[in-house]
Amino acid sequence: MQQNQFLSSQVKPPGRPPAKGMVWIPGGTFLMGSDHHYAEEAPAHPVTVDGFWLDQYLITNAQFQKFVKATSYVTFAERPANREDYPHARPEMLQPSSCVFVKPDRPVDRSNHYNWWAYIPDANWRHLEGLGSSIKGRDNHPVVHVTYEDAAAYANWVGKAFLCAPSYCRRYRPPARMAEPVDTSTCHLGFRLIIRS
Repeated sequence: MQQNQFLSSQVKPPGRPPAKGMVWIPGGTFLMGSDHHYAEEAPAHPVTVDGFWLDQYLITNAQFQKFVKATSYVTFAERPANREDYPHARPEMLQPSSCVFVKPDRPVDRSNHYNWWAYIPDANWRHLEGLGSSIKGRDNHPVVHVTYEDAAAYANWVGKAFLCAPSYCRRYRPPARMAEPVDTSTCHLGFRLIIRS
């Protein structure tokens, strides 16, 4: 099996979408992982996933805001980090924060992602670039600065599932790596939800 080769099954949807704005993603077998990039991605191996319904669009700030208002949920980026999880961290690195893309003003070494991602205190889904910024006028933009935990909490609230690693890799990037056991990274691309058939 080639890296990006898919063997699809059940191409036709098994009926009408279970919720508004969802599209059918056929199941199939694909090669997940990579033998040529990061050690944790190896070995590349075939994975079979069943078909599933996928939100057609990314979850927006407006949708996420409804969830937060209804549940009083506080995202990972809005909470201070637990000192026990990071015993050697400087105190200022434990405050609520996220990483923000900052366009370099000059050519930089592209092998070092710290040249364009900056740790910004108080950056979160409400304050995309830190304090002083907001989502005002960005209601229909994808929600960002959310972790796997945050997306899963939202998914549970709306009665759907969060796109897990094999389904995500099947839909978006077949050679992608598996999810980490504890994923504290924040998402800067938005997320979608699924309903398994």
